[in-house]
Amino acid sequence: MTPPRRSRTARKAKRPLPLSQVYRHLETGPVVLLTTSKRGKANVMTLSWHTMLEFEPPLVGCVVSGNNFSFDALAATKECVINIPTARLAKRVVQVGNSSGRTVDKFKTFRLTPRPASAVAAPLVAECYANLECRVADSRMVNRYNFFILEVVKAWIDRSVKLPHTLHHFGRGVFRVAGRTLTPPSRMK
Repeated sequence: MTPPRRSRTARKAKRPLPLSQVYRHLETGPVVLLTTSKRGKANVMTLSWHTMLEFEPPLVGCVVSGNNFSFDALAATKECVINIPTARLAKRVVQVGNSSGRTVDKFKTFRLTPRPASAVAAPLVAECYANLECRVADSRMVNRYNFFILEVVKAWIDRSVKLPHTLHHFGRGVFRVAGRTLTPPSRMK
């Protein structure tokens, strides 16, 4: 009996992956703009370390570094908005991520339009195609991991954006753009 032929890909030897690059292969969610507001001062930061935790109610886990200006506002107010931009905003998303709300009014500097939310004090970013108003549902992992569990309490979508081309962080200033839809068979008939 002849052994099955291995594909060209299977014949290539795998090599070690530096542990510092593991996230590049697991990070699947879009880069978002997280907005907060504390004592009337709104801020926006770029965030890519987040994950869905539950469908209903929608729960999102996210890591916000304790060094970020937004961390203090989120920890104090226990609310924020997750704003989902498309690739059209890539330059501004990077600029927001490379600056600090301690020294810069990012909305003004990067021409982003704050709009009032309905359930939280943090603003929506008008230029983003989707906005998720959130409240902190669980903060038990904040002290150890800077990990907040957020409950989405109100969601907004621009229905004119049929197939959003979202940004996905690949590390070291490199992004991928998602937007192609596949519909492979998902269940056996």
